[in-house]
Amino acid sequence: MLLFQQVIIAQDTTVISTKTKKVHRFYPMEATMLSAALPGMGQIYNRKYWKIPLVYAGFGALGYSVVFNITSYNKFIKGYQDFTDNVPETDSYLKLIRGMDPSSYDPVRFPTTYNVSNAAWVKDGLLRQVDYYKKYRDLSYIGIAAWYIVSILDANVDASLSDYDIGENINLTLAPIQISGYYFKGVGMNVSLIIRF
Repeated sequence: MLLFQQVIIAQDTTVISTKTKKVHRFYPMEATMLSAALPGMGQIYNRKYWKIPLVYAGFGALGYSVVFNITSYNKFIKGYQDFTDNVPETDSYLKLIRGMDPSSYDPVRFPTTYNVSNAAWVKDGLLRQVDYYKKYRDLSYIGIAAWYIVSILDANVDASLSDYDIGENINLTLAPIQISGYYFKGVGMNVSLIIRF
C-alpha cells in the first residue's frame, strides 16, 4: 500500500510596510556657501528656522548703530566746522551746546564778551564728540563684519555636528563634593565625564 503524503505550505500574504525614516544629510560646505551668499540661508539649509530672526536682529541692531553714529558724527563735525570758521551765519553748534550763553564762548558772534577758556572748552568738547561718534561708527562696521562671520560659522558648525551621535555611551554629571583641607572643610562641585566603549 502506498501512502501519499501531502505537504501543505501556507504562505503569509500580508504586506508589512516598514516606514524608513529619510535621513537628511547636511553638508558643511553647502551650509557655509549658502550662509555666505545670503545670511540666514545656511540656517534654513540646516533646518534651524528659529535662528533666522536672531541673525537678522543682529544685523538690524548693528545697522541702526551705524546710522545713529553716522548721523551724530555728521552733526558734530558740522558743528565743529561752524564753530571754527569765521562766518557768523554758520551757527549749527548752538543746538549742540546747552546750558551756556553763546556770548561767553563764541568769538565770532560775540568778539568782545567771549571767554577764551570757554571757547577752548567748547572747541575741545565738540572735537571729542566727533572722535567719539567716529570711533563707534567704525566699531559698528566691524561689528557687522563680525556678525556676518559668526552667522557663517554657525551654519558650518551646525551642519558639521548634525549627525553627531549623543548616545548613552557619553555621560556628563555634576555632583556636590566635600573638600577637606588641613584647617578647613568646604563644599564644591565635581564634574565627571564618563565614556563607555
